[in-house]
Order: sequence, then structure tokens, then C-alpha cells
Amino acid sequence: MLFDAIAGLFSHDLAIDLGTANTLVYVHGKGLVCSEPSVVAVTTDPNGRGESVRAVGFEAKEMLGRTPGDVRAIRPIKDGVIADFEITEAMLRYFIQRAHNRGKLIRPRIVICVPPCITSVEKRAVRESALSAGAREVYLMEEPMAAAIGAGLDVTAATGNMVVDIGGGTTDVAVISLSGIVTSSSIRCGGDKMDEAIVNYVKRKYNMLIGERTAEQVKMTIASASPEGNSETMEIKGRDLVAGIPKVVVASSEEIAEALVEPIHSIVETVHLTLEKTPPELAADIVDRGIMLVGGGSLLRDFDHVLRQETKLPILRSDDPFSAVVHGAGKALDNIQLLKDVALS
Repeated sequence: MLFDAIAGLFSHDLAIDLGTANTLVYVHGKGLVCSEPSVVAVTTDPNGRGESVRAVGFEAKEMLGRTPGDVRAIRPIKDGVIADFEITEAMLRYFIQRAHNRGKLIRPRIVICVPPCITSVEKRAVRESALSAGAREVYLMEEPMAAAIGAGLDVTAATGNMVVDIGGGTTDVAVISLSGIVTSSSIRCGGDKMDEAIVNYVKRKYNMLIGERTAEQVKMTIASASPEGNSETMEIKGRDLVAGIPKVVVASSEEIAEALVEPIHSIVETVHLTLEKTPPELAADIVDRGIMLVGGGSLLRDFDHVLRQETKLPILRSDDPFSAVVHGAGKALDNIQLLKDVALS
């Protein structure tokens, strides 16, 4: 107990948003210090001694879809939960050491953000990964709760706040009141499903195969949630499925909006389902206060207009949707009482 108290004086506590697409790290007293893709490149030992980590983050993402036979670029978190325990541990260790360069004796307290649909087995996996990677103490916090705090909402008040967090692997919709989640829905549909929809659309329409990085680039450059927005075009490069040679096509915003109809409909449907489950008093608060959009997926052009048309409610987007979750967890680190109130048991 005394050692923990002394260690706490020398360590910088961390908040980590362990996302399917990106991992963000917030250091107590410093702010956001790291935002890198959740990708690990591993090399297979030719002598059969297992695998060793070759690169993590941006360097590993550059290798996606471009690796030789003995190197694999892996995304160890699928749909918001750990799919590969050992690789996630290696990735966490890399991010912790990068953000907390105080040596191995000083172990930080860490807050990790997780989806609300996480099972007790998955909670244990996240907690054990963080402890093995060098944490002194681990708190788990639900992503919508962290996002609400990061977006500047008062989660401790007896009023309803609705948050829609569109991440890479999952979309979490939650109604928050009195430091707790009153009702929530979570679907395994987010930025990755949008990328997949673009890949399938290009394959179906142009007989061309593109990689997930190209699809992500298309989504970030010209994609729109509504076909009625400003029209833009972009050259897409891939492999012709008939001739087997490289090919270039020009796609428009309208075409990409058509490709994204299904994932966007799934997200809007989840918002409707959550509103149906919301107690009437809190529903009345949401009519006044609106719905807060956070997460990288909420940056999709015209998505707020589509949601406004479908729900007839005010739609707000946080100032920095991409890092709202990790900033919320960081604010909870600064206020230990709030952290204890909102952390998962």
C-alpha cells in the first residue's frame, strides 16, 4: 500500500482508448501524447520459435496488404474486443513505454476504455493484458461514458444525455444520467464496415479489387452519408478482376453514398432502438439537449444531417470527435472521485 502511494508520486497515470482502428494515449498532466493505428506487424521465426513484433502503429499500418510471406500485419482488436491476446499485450506495452518513459519499477495507474457490450471474460482479458504490459492498477470505463465526459456533458446530473460513439469496429449508443448508463445499444458496425462496403461496391460495379487502406482513403476524401451533398470525384486504383492487371477508375461522392447506405441504416436503426428503450423523463431531456456525436466515424460528411432527418432531434458534434473518448477518460483520471463513480466494477 505504501509502495503504491510512493509509486503514484513518480508515475504519470495514463488513459488509453484501445480502439479497433486507432489507439490513443492520454498522460495525466500532459494531455494527449500518442495517437496511432491499432496495428502490429509480426515476423514469423523460420526456426519455428514463434513470432516476434517487428513494428507497431503507423509503421505497421504502412505494411497492411504489402507484406512478404514471413511478415504479417495484424489488427489484434476486432469489433472493439481483443481477438489476439499476446499481440494486444505487446501493443499495449509499446504504447505504455512510449508514453511513460520512467523505467520498469514505476508502474502507472491506467484507465482503459471498453465498449458497453463487453463480456466479463473480455473485461478480464483487457485487465490482464494491461497488468502484464506494466500497469500498477487498471480501471475499465465504458466508451460512451468517457465520450460524454470528453464532450463536456455533465454526466453526474439527473438529466438525460444521449451519446452516439461511431468507432472503427463498433457503434455505441447510450443514454447517461447520474454517473451511469441508463440504456445502451451496441452494434458491430463502424468505420471498418464502411470500408468493407466500399470494397464490395467497387468490386460489384467496376469488377475491380481494392485494399482496405484504399477504401479508407476514399471514405475520408469523398464519402458522404447523403447523395444530395456536394459532388466530388476521386481516382481509385486497384486490380482488374477480369484481366488481372492494375486498373484506375473515377468514382463520385454519389456512388460512395450509395455504397454506404447499409452501414448508415444500421447505425440510425440502433439510435432508434435506444430511443425506444429510453424512460420518458430522460426522453424529454434528449428533445431539449439533443444527441451528441463522437468517434472518428461521426466525421463522415452529412451524417449529422441524415440523423437529424431520421430522428427529428437536434444533433451536436463534439469539438474533437476523434479524441473525445480518451480526453473523457483523462478528465476522470484528474478527478479520482468521478473515476470511481463511473468505472466498471
